[in-house]
Amino acid sequence: MKELRGMPVTKAMLKDLEEKIRELKEKGRVPKLAIVRVGEREDDLSYEAGVYKRFQSVGAEVETKALAENVSQSELESCIAQLNEDESVNGVLMFRPLPGHLEEKRIKGLLKQEKDIDCLTSDNDAHLFAADGLGYAPCTPQAVMELLAYYQIPLTGKKVTIVGRSMVVGKPLAMMMLAENATVTICHTKTVDLKEECRKSDILVAAAGVPKLITDEYVRPGQIVIDVGIHVIDEKLCGDVDYEKVAPIVEAITPVPGGVGSVTTAVLLKHTVLSAIIINSKGRGSNEGKVCIS
Repeated sequence: MKELRGMPVTKAMLKDLEEKIRELKEKGRVPKLAIVRVGEREDDLSYEAGVYKRFQSVGAEVETKALAENVSQSELESCIAQLNEDESVNGVLMFRPLPGHLEEKRIKGLLKQEKDIDCLTSDNDAHLFAADGLGYAPCTPQAVMELLAYYQIPLTGKKVTIVGRSMVVGKPLAMMMLAENATVTICHTKTVDLKEECRKSDILVAAAGVPKLITDEYVRPGQIVIDVGIHVIDEKLCGDVDYEKVAPIVEAITPVPGGVGSVTTAVLLKHTVLSAIIINSKGRGSNEGKVCIS
């Protein structure tokens, strides 16, 4: 069994990004991300801390707009509007899900596409599903693609089963894998005979949000298993895959922690740097407003 760890992927990405950041700084531009956080969810705070650590390690900037749990819709929209106009901000990340009294759909139509580095807006969703090479993919699915590319795992002609149908991971990842000529099946917790659907695949992606859902009964020898889930059980982190039961069977697997999650913040940095490059080049003969999916 081969363990597909995220840190080598991240180090390779950071090496390339450090040079791009240096070039931007020579032009008087520092890549900057704004995080919009409503309330103080423990998982949001943990991810936020990881983002600060990753960005600061290469000289990029982060600021947090921390809003109260009971913030009004108008206050949230005003915050987004201010970030749209803030020329120092290259990317905006809004933690989701929002509290029930807030309408995410209205934010989707408000944030500028060029600053939407985690595919929140409907415009970026459309670019992703059209596979037209524009916009930014969500960071977690992009992290999966970066990891597969780094470990030279081909997708062309492969049968991929994705367990999870969210707009954050499952659906966008399916579109990205289709673009790489994989044959993709999207499953979920209501799928009839989920175990058999999972065993059919060459590459199995677990993104259902259910701790240790995927056990030894769901896999077979020769498979690649990508675990996107992250949960805290008895004060320990685990994924959607029961690692101890699955790892001895399959060809390769990502651990939790130390797998996909460790690449996600590097993708966030990459998208912020790309946005800074695009914004900095406006008015210099570039295709204004056009952003290529990484």
